[in-house]
Amino acid sequence: MMRQFELVERVQAYNPATNEQLLNKAYVYAMQKHGSQMRASGDPYFAHPLEVAAILTELRLDDATIAVGLLHDTIEDTDATRAEIDQLFGAEIGAIVDGLTKIERLNLVSREEAQAENLRKLLLAISADVRVLLVKLADRLHNMRTLEFMPPEKRLRIAEETMDIYAPLAGRMGMQDMRAELENLSFKWLQPEHYRAIMERLNEMQSDHAETIKAISVELREKLKSEGIDAKVSARVKSPWSIFTKIDRKQIALEQLSDMIGFRLVVKTIEECYRAVGVVHTTWKVVPYRFKDYISVPKHNDYRSIHTTIVGPSRQRVRRDYRDDQPGRAKSA
Repeated sequence: MMRQFELVERVQAYNPATNEQLLNKAYVYAMQKHGSQMRASGDPYFAHPLEVAAILTELRLDDATIAVGLLHDTIEDTDATRAEIDQLFGAEIGAIVDGLTKIERLNLVSREEAQAENLRKLLLAISADVRVLLVKLADRLHNMRTLEFMPPEKRLRIAEETMDIYAPLAGRMGMQDMRAELENLSFKWLQPEHYRAIMERLNEMQSDHAETIKAISVELREKLKSEGIDAKVSARVKSPWSIFTKIDRKQIALEQLSDMIGFRLVVKTIEECYRAVGVVHTTWKVVPYRFKDYISVPKHNDYRSIHTTIVGPSRQRVRRDYRDDQPGRAKSA
C-alpha cells in the first residue's frame, strides 16, 4: 500500500508547488475514518481510496482532486459528514465529495423508464464541477480492476453499468486509455469466452510478430530522427473489446482481422504530425482508404491525431496514430 510520503512525491513530480499539508491531512483523515473496514478482496478498505488517488496522479490533477480521491467514500461509508469535510478541508472539496456521494446512491442500471432520469441526475451531479466525474471514473477503474472479488451477480451488474455509462463518459472526456481499459475489463466479465479467445490470439500474435514489431520500431525512430523529428514511439496491439466490436460489425472471423498491430507516435507540434506521416508513407506501402485526419477535423471530444495503415515487412497490416504533444489535447487513441 502506498505510503503517505510516496503519494506526496507523486504529486510533486508534476506539481512542485503542491499543498503537502492538505494531502497529508486527507491521507490521515481517510485512513482513520475507514479504520478497520475491509474490502471483499480482504485488503484494508483504505487501500481503495489510496489507489483512486494514485490513478488521479497519473492524470496529473490538482491537489484538491487528489484529496477528494482519498476522501471520496468517507461520507458514504463512514461516520464522516459533509459539514465536517467542509470544516476540515473547505467547501470546494466538500462539494466534490458530496457530488460523488450522490452519484454512488444512484441506481444506474435499472428499468428503461427510470434510466433517463438517473442519467439526468448524474449529469446534474457533475455539472457544477467536472472533477466529480474525474474522481468517479478513477473510482470505477479501480473497482473494475478488482471485480473478481465481487459475487457473480453483482460483478455482472457493475460490468454492464461500466460498459454502458462510465466507459462512454471517459471517451467523451477524451480519456481514451481509461475508456479502453474500462471496456476491456467489462468485456472480460460480460463475455468471458470471447474475451479469452481474443486474448489467446493477441498473445500468439505478439509472440509471432515480436521481431517485426521491434524492426518497425527501430526503423521508425531512425527515419524520424534523420528528418529532425523527436518522436515517442510505442508499439501496441488492438484492445480485445475493439477487436470484438470490429469482428461483430464486419461479420468476419478473428483470423480475417489484419490490422491488429498498432504504433503510436507522439510528436511536439502539428507540423511534425504531418511530416511524420510523410516519412511513414514514403517508407512503407500504404493501405488505401485507411487515412483519417482528426487534426484537420477533430472528434467531438477534441481528440486530435492522424491515423493511417501500412503493410509491414511481413505483410502484416499495421496501424499508426500520430498526435502532437500540446497541452490540453487528448494524447491517446
